[in-house]
This record gives sequence, structure tokens and C-alpha cells, in this order.
Amino acid sequence: MNDFLADSDIYSGSGLSAGIAEDQKPDIFNAGQNQSITPGETLFREGDPAVRCYFVQNGRLKLTKLHQEGKETIVRYINPGEITAAVAVFRGKRYPVTAVAVVPTVVIGWDRNTILRLLSAHPPLAINFLQAAVERLDDVQTRYLELQAERVERRIAHALLRIMRQSGRRMDSGILIDFPLSRQDLADYTGTTPYTVSRTLSRWEKSGWISTGREKVVVTDPHALVIFAENE
Repeated sequence: MNDFLADSDIYSGSGLSAGIAEDQKPDIFNAGQNQSITPGETLFREGDPAVRCYFVQNGRLKLTKLHQEGKETIVRYINPGEITAAVAVFRGKRYPVTAVAVVPTVVIGWDRNTILRLLSAHPPLAINFLQAAVERLDDVQTRYLELQAERVERRIAHALLRIMRQSGRRMDSGILIDFPLSRQDLADYTGTTPYTVSRTLSRWEKSGWISTGREKVVVTDPHALVIFAENE
């Protein structure tokens, strides 16, 4: 069981709870199993039976997929208020990706029977799950087009902007990507090499668009990065 009231802002701000009355939300979120995972710990692995889907209460997950040649690709980051693995659980399939905690993370997991009961009891929840699935599909299609059609520098720019919008925290110096993000992570996310990422970030840092540190990126001139991503 979970303490719904302790994190009611997360639940209320999540698209998963749209259209659901406040007095009904505890029934949904308290029905799952609460689990805490440490940075680098695996929540579920690609190919394992999809037993539960998960809502990120706080923290952040990294979803990765392993190619046949053994190369790992970052598919997406799952932020607080988002869900993952719902489609695989509904269909009784296996997890299509591996989920790893990027920072200390707390999730709520629902098994298939629990989700089906909740969908029956709370019809708006079904619409919210469908909306999340459609948005996820749209994101996958957008990233696929970027990988197929865009130069690597634009892919890196789009990746930074996407992560910034999802996970950015405003500071005096710019917008901080609020979790550890290494050159290797960006390379795995954009289908390139750490060397190319490092060279590109160094050039942008000299131009005053970003500021970097150890696994840290601050976007100091988002407007310039947007112009580059859209018009380069």
C-alpha cells in the first residue's frame, strides 16, 4: 500500500489521473506495490515476462534496448508522473526494453489483474492509458525520423531539447538537465559515438549555448539551440 496524500501533487499533476475525482485517486494509486530502487539498479529486463507496469512516483528511469550486435540504445527516459510497460502488461507479452534507475527512484507497480479492475472501476483511467500510449508512439516515430533523416548534430540538439523540456530545472545560469547525463548516454540516445557528442558539446559550449560538467548539462541559450535544431 502507498501513502497517496504524501505525494498528491505528483498524482494530481500526472496525465494518468486526468478526469478522475480526487476521492477516487487513492483507490488507484494505493492499489499498486511501492518499490524503491537505487541508481543503476534494474527494475525490469528486456525479454522478461511483463508482470507489472509502473508509475514513477519520484526519481527517473532510463529505458534501453539491446541490438543484435550487442549495442545498447537509450529509448526514452521516464519522468515523475509517467508510466511504463503498460502495453506489454495488457497484452501479456514480455518487456520490450530494460528499465534502470538513473537516480534514487520510487515506483508504483500494478499487475494485469489489478489494472483491469481499476480500468473497469474508473473509465477515465482507460482513456488516460490510451493517451499515454499514443504519446509514446508519437515520440518513437519522431525519434525514428530523426535517426534516419537528420545529421548527427541536429539529433544531439533535438535530444538535449527533448530532455530539457521533460526534466529541466530553471537556474540563474540557464536550464539544468536535472539528472546525470554522460556523453555515453547522449551517444546511446542519438545513435552516435561519445567522441562525436563530446566534440559537438564542446563547440556549443564555446558558442555559449550550453555549459557542461561531469555528467551535467546546463542549456544556457535554449533559443539558439532551438534555431540550430530546426534550421541547421
